[in-house]
Amino acid sequence: MTQTLRVKLNSTVRQTDGAASEKARPLLQPSPDVVLGATDKGNELAVPVSPTPTTIFGTRGGAIAQDNSLWIADTGHHRLLGWRVLPSEDQTPADIVIGQPDFFHEGRNAKGEVNACTLNVPTGVTACGNGIAVADAWNHRILIWRDTPRQHNTPADVILGQSDFKSGEGNRGNAAPTAETLFWCYGVFWDGERLWVADTGNRRVLMWEGLPTQNGQAADLVLGQTDYVSRDENGGGEPNAASMRWAHGITVWRGRLCVADAGNNRIMVWNQLPQQNNAPCDFVLGQKDFTQVEHNQLNYFPIAAGLNMPYGVTAVGDWLLVADTANSRLLGWRWDDSESGAAARLLAGQYTFQDKGDNRWQMPVRDSLCWSYGIYAKGETVLVCDSGNSRALLWRVAYEVAVTISG
Repeated sequence: MTQTLRVKLNSTVRQTDGAASEKARPLLQPSPDVVLGATDKGNELAVPVSPTPTTIFGTRGGAIAQDNSLWIADTGHHRLLGWRVLPSEDQTPADIVIGQPDFFHEGRNAKGEVNACTLNVPTGVTACGNGIAVADAWNHRILIWRDTPRQHNTPADVILGQSDFKSGEGNRGNAAPTAETLFWCYGVFWDGERLWVADTGNRRVLMWEGLPTQNGQAADLVLGQTDYVSRDENGGGEPNAASMRWAHGITVWRGRLCVADAGNNRIMVWNQLPQQNNAPCDFVLGQKDFTQVEHNQLNYFPIAAGLNMPYGVTAVGDWLLVADTANSRLLGWRWDDSESGAAARLLAGQYTFQDKGDNRWQMPVRDSLCWSYGIYAKGETVLVCDSGNSRALLWRVAYEVAVTISG
């Protein structure tokens, strides 16, 4: 059955008529509903902050779980923060901390040994079933909780990338990867049936059929490399439709697999979920073809069709939203933008597609961005991890588009 709904998208995402230099038309509410982390005084730059229940330092990822709890990877403090209910007010303190003995400590692996609830540069977060999965990047592992944690330092149930919870070496201490190992895994995404991991340091994406149940379980599919033991940048050759340089965010967009290949300044899109190892993608966004990889397509100023180190990607109905990190903006493409080099239609964080600059070259304000790193959507809520401003933004959708839902 197919039905068409009318929903609203992000209030500060703006739509243009295609002219790259023309100011984008503002839409309804001009700011996020909730700001977590850095204070919103409008006259302060982000500075290193001490850990508390309300502070975040350089967050790179987050997710909204099935039970509507919120989870933020407080990357710089090496911890995971949890809110049992999605916050509705600015600076709402977190309820749960994982990775540190309390809300007021920080340090890699809590300045101790690696275990089932320590973290070392946590980045990607995804909801999976009743639980969550976290990319514990510098411990080279994925931690999976079958149910969302309800108490401090709840240990993870399953680990990928390592054979046990006490290990934390890249590729388990070996030079070459295998189907069971990880190296700087920055991204993780659950599509409802499969778990996808951006194994960034191995320049590949791995997929597991079903939610893994065994520690150190081998992946079922690899993209970006011809086999499980290779890890060369762009597969050891020139960039092409199958190669990767610095994979990060992953999402599924109405049946299409999308991977943010930040090092090649592009989003790789497969029209159907790949069934074979090293399957080439069908088109890319951010570049004119599969061989070009320069940021902003070699333009000094950004353009609607270019990207500069895009780290995050998520889907909202017919729309693909991309965190164009080094341009400190968000871009949106519609479902029918299905060819390489298509120009983005939607913009947030800058006034026009040609504008650049962290916080628009000014002090941070509520709707500005500085190295927007992670982006995650659930229903009408879009979570943006505004890394350079050390804050997370919850934005309600605010303009109307037709969204087709099949089921």
